[in-house]
Amino acid sequence: MIKDKLLRLRSLLKWTLLVPLARVVARRRGPRQIIFAAPPGQIALGPKVALFMHFDGRGLIREQVLHYIRELKAAGRDVVFVTNSGQLQPAALRAAQALCSAVIVRKNIGYDFGAWRDALEHLGLPRAETEEVILANDSVFGPILPLADTLRRIDYSKADIWGLTESWQVRYHLQSFFLAFGPAALRAEAFRAFWAQVMPVPMKTYIVREYEVGITQAMTAGGLRCAAVWRYDELVRMVGRGEIDKLVEEEETDLGKADPIHITRKIQVLRIRDGVARRVALNPTSDLWRQLLLAGFPFIKRELLRDNPTRVEDVGDWVEVVRDQLGADPGPILQDLRLMLKGGAP
Repeated sequence: MIKDKLLRLRSLLKWTLLVPLARVVARRRGPRQIIFAAPPGQIALGPKVALFMHFDGRGLIREQVLHYIRELKAAGRDVVFVTNSGQLQPAALRAAQALCSAVIVRKNIGYDFGAWRDALEHLGLPRAETEEVILANDSVFGPILPLADTLRRIDYSKADIWGLTESWQVRYHLQSFFLAFGPAALRAEAFRAFWAQVMPVPMKTYIVREYEVGITQAMTAGGLRCAAVWRYDELVRMVGRGEIDKLVEEEETDLGKADPIHITRKIQVLRIRDGVARRVALNPTSDLWRQLLLAGFPFIKRELLRDNPTRVEDVGDWVEVVRDQLGADPGPILQDLRLMLKGGAP
């Protein structure tokens, strides 16, 4: 009880003292943080554009990122590469320019939403001919399955804005690692008004609450329809009584009783079922990673495999899921993890 009160007090102090200060800093900085853009002048773009946000403190671009961009380009999107790294190494710049319609280098200020706002303004998007703008970032591994299959599931006759996944944490929102805006959304006042007020606030919790969560709330309040390709309710329904019965049956064997991987899977299934029973919002890209992959989701969040901040129990067999159940190659992800992991195993 005392701990809960202290946490609420800390949150209150943060939002009453730190947020106003962070907003003052953001206003002094201003939203325009572009250092370099190529090609110069008016940039030719087709009707479908993807603004891909990137960060690497060394100014490098991972091969996984280039693979993602190739998949977007092959699916008919003109990709604009926007990096918050402040610089790109010459080889990385050449690689980005070879694949992308434009490259924008900006200061590491404002997180993803600051970068996307800068890019929208610099490129004059949406233009008269713009039919779609996708906002994507490098916070995922993959795509480990063909991205075109996912993009074909986006139907602007059914919703104006699409995310790949949706979350009920904090408030309902489409998770911002991938957002796709169709014609109605791009020409809506709610879209223009939202980006006009985005500031480079140096406070991640503010960015999450006001922009990541806030954009879905603002678009919905503006009368636009928002939808997720992989719906939350469908994912949790995959963890039904049948899943528990199967785990219990396996547990009856001597191996099932002793196998730590089996035990962690059971714990995670019960954790998901407990969340459903108590109406506790789960994070689909971490808590439901297995269900997402088995449903055709083409990504794994980098944070999950690198840090596992919410201590998801059953992620230890992700390689087997990717290789044996999806028939995909986990090698590129393992290659990245060799440089990312500190003191842990993949």
